[in-house]
Amino acid sequence: MRTHRIGIIGTGAIGGFYGLMLAKAGHDVHFLLRSDYEQVVSQGLRINSSLYGALQLDNVQAYRHAAEMPACDWLLVAAKTTSNLALLPAIVQVAAPGAKVVLLQNGLGAEEALRPHLPDSLHLLGGLCFICIHRTDQGIIEHQAMNGINLAYHSGPLRDPAQQWAVTQELAETFSAAGLAGNAMTDLATARWQKLVWNVPYNGLSVLLNSGTEGLMKDANSLVLIKAIMQEVMAAAHACGHPLPDDLAENMLKNTLQLPDYLPSMYHDFQLKRPMELEAIYLNPLARAAQVGAAMPKTEMLLDSLRFLEARSGAY
Repeated sequence: MRTHRIGIIGTGAIGGFYGLMLAKAGHDVHFLLRSDYEQVVSQGLRINSSLYGALQLDNVQAYRHAAEMPACDWLLVAAKTTSNLALLPAIVQVAAPGAKVVLLQNGLGAEEALRPHLPDSLHLLGGLCFICIHRTDQGIIEHQAMNGINLAYHSGPLRDPAQQWAVTQELAETFSAAGLAGNAMTDLATARWQKLVWNVPYNGLSVLLNSGTEGLMKDANSLVLIKAIMQEVMAAAHACGHPLPDDLAENMLKNTLQLPDYLPSMYHDFQLKRPMELEAIYLNPLARAAQVGAAMPKTEMLLDSLRFLEARSGAY
């Protein structure tokens, strides 16, 4: 197996989990940390996983500052989209010549916003993580279910679709060899709209209704709303030129019923008074739908309600 030097930019739940799994598989993984630095250096990185049991990574290659990190061939950016521009100097500093930068983030527009600020020599890919995971304490991550990741090439020095696919496939195989469900895709925009079918209803409603997935699925009223929002997102995706499988929403509902009670990331952001990813998950899809004349009234109402709560909470 070919090993890679991988930098994790943003070692929260997502970055910590995928970084640990890649390190366990033999890759040279380096973690950029903020508040967790002292704990991870002294106690290591721990994951309590429903799939893998208790996982512990000791002697973590951890750093407070990007300037201390070695140049990395792959960079996995696992912070929230709200931090991307602030992390830009770190991304550029840690990237080796010709490095592949992968945004493991939700929503639309992250790659388009970051690309103009990156050197032309860097490859930019998107990654959609299908996983139930959250950070419970410094250096401690709870992994409840799933481990999949859909990957696609966005932009960079490669223009030949076959070469772009080869890079994407290499990364997908790297994840798969680490015991994860890596899946290469040819169309990043379609992949992002697909994930939005789940993210738009469950993230926002978890905040508005103060409920995890179990409560949202058991109540007839919230379930009707979830289904309606899902169909609205699918219709918008189709209008934007990204038709999704007809049974996608139904399959997502079935899969969600099988999950343990899960609180999406936006719920934790709101509770901890952190910025919610309203732009990537709501504003950008609404703007793209509006450009093609597709109405998303329920999604728009959801956004307006979240903005009200955010303003009232005085989060920032």
